[in-house]
Amino acid sequence: MPEPMLKVENLHVHYGNIHALKGLSIEVEEGEIVSLIGANGAGKTTLLTTIMNQVTPTEGEVTFLGLSTRGKTPAAIVQAGMTMVPEGRRVFPRTSVIDNMRLGGYFRKDKAEMKRDMEKLFSMFPRLFERKNQLAGTLSGGEQQMLAIARALMSRPRLLLLDEPSMGLAPIIVDQVFDTIRSINEEGTTVMLVEQNANQALRIASRGYVIETGEVVLADDADKLLSNTQVKEAYLGG
Repeated sequence: MPEPMLKVENLHVHYGNIHALKGLSIEVEEGEIVSLIGANGAGKTTLLTTIMNQVTPTEGEVTFLGLSTRGKTPAAIVQAGMTMVPEGRRVFPRTSVIDNMRLGGYFRKDKAEMKRDMEKLFSMFPRLFERKNQLAGTLSGGEQQMLAIARALMSRPRLLLLDEPSMGLAPIIVDQVFDTIRSINEEGTTVMLVEQNANQALRIASRGYVIETGEVVLADDADKLLSNTQVKEAYLGG
């Protein structure tokens, strides 16, 4: 069996006396959408920030494409092919849409390819093309989420980590975001999705993990998690 694209083994993270991740292990295979679901404070965001080496684990190992991420800066991890869209979007509000996108490809030297990628992303997100010279801070929440995803894709990631992409968005916009995530995956980008909207997240995923208080308590194919009684009662509204 080939190595998984991303492998997280026995990860422990402490914030002072708080044990945020407790021996957590997950895997993501190339081509998948893997959804992580769980309540607020379960450790989902901590997991993503640790994978990106924004947080240093007290124990455990993260490997991406067979290589340990230990000691690598977040910038080096992006250059290696993994990037994250953070919770809350975090676009650069006083910078134009097009310059936000250019910043996503900051490490790239292939200017002609970057231009082609930008044109492709503008066709995927026509609203961003209409507002390409507008300051990102003046966009709606849904538009900012699309911009955050487009900016991340400008780095040409092989693995895209998404942290709560539907948070604070109107239902019709949430549907568009999940359709976009599916399209990105169909075009060849592997996706790991942290999302409180468990119903939507599992419907587009191939597999899922349920995280509670820093531990994986369930792992299965997404359709089996959708029909699991415990998951239904806790995360899908019964």
